[in-house]
Amino acid sequence: MGRMVSGALPELWVCHLGTIDYRRALALQERLRAARQADDLPDVLLTLEHDPVFTRGRRSSPVELPLGEEWYLTHGFEIVDTNRGGRVTYHGPGQLVGYPIVRVDDVVAYVRALERALVAALEQEGIAARARPEDGPDFTGVWVEDRKIASIGVHVARGVATHGFAVNVENDLQPFSFIVPCGLDGVQMTSMINETDQLAGVIKCFRRRAAFQLAETLGRRQRLVSMARLEAAVGAGAQAAGLLPAGAGAAGLVRRRRESGGRPTASVASGPTPRSGLARC
Repeated sequence: MGRMVSGALPELWVCHLGTIDYRRALALQERLRAARQADDLPDVLLTLEHDPVFTRGRRSSPVELPLGEEWYLTHGFEIVDTNRGGRVTYHGPGQLVGYPIVRVDDVVAYVRALERALVAALEQEGIAARARPEDGPDFTGVWVEDRKIASIGVHVARGVATHGFAVNVENDLQPFSFIVPCGLDGVQMTSMINETDQLAGVIKCFRRRAAFQLAETLGRRQRLVSMARLEAAVGAGAQAAGLLPAGAGAAGLVRRRRESGGRPTASVASGPTPRSGLARC
């Protein structure tokens, strides 16, 4: 599915899910990847937050969870093994997570593109960030001087990527001290609100910047879609696979983090968004 008018850029469908359980997000990614492999939908970017969870990548080792798995579980932290690249990291409320389900020809070039997009988005927030490809794969991600602000880990199968990036926006950084983040002993993690004079509440604006910059970097034209629109494109297979209860729609998959005045659980727009529309907040 090209989703492309003559002379126009191909689309990147952007869907915001609010706060979603990590395992449900994994299942959704796999469903969307299968649909993308079959050209049932164009490239997709899911933006979301997770409840507190530690995830281990393919290169993780037990020493990266030095307190022992039982300690983490009794303190409310789930531990999930994944097929993404990289090592252990933390996800939690206030951290922007992005899962691009996109066609990829060159994995290294794709990771560099994710880094460039995030560096550009952070620059618009007044943060001088950088990537560190010269320092090797353990330093993949985005840094502010020697402090890490964003992690990246992907998995590619049959030419389509899942997983993606996590940017520390306004999340609690203490859980990173309970692990060896990204396998880098002694690494200092930072966040947007630590690096600026901004207060909590900026994640919605930054989410828009990051989505816009990723679309720009990948040469795509973003289109905001709802979860229901994704379901329609994928077909009834999501319900058949048990990812969504019959008739529940997006409500079966995502939930509100706040009852009012908070972060939306899903984008309600389904029409095209002007390329300049999300470059500012």
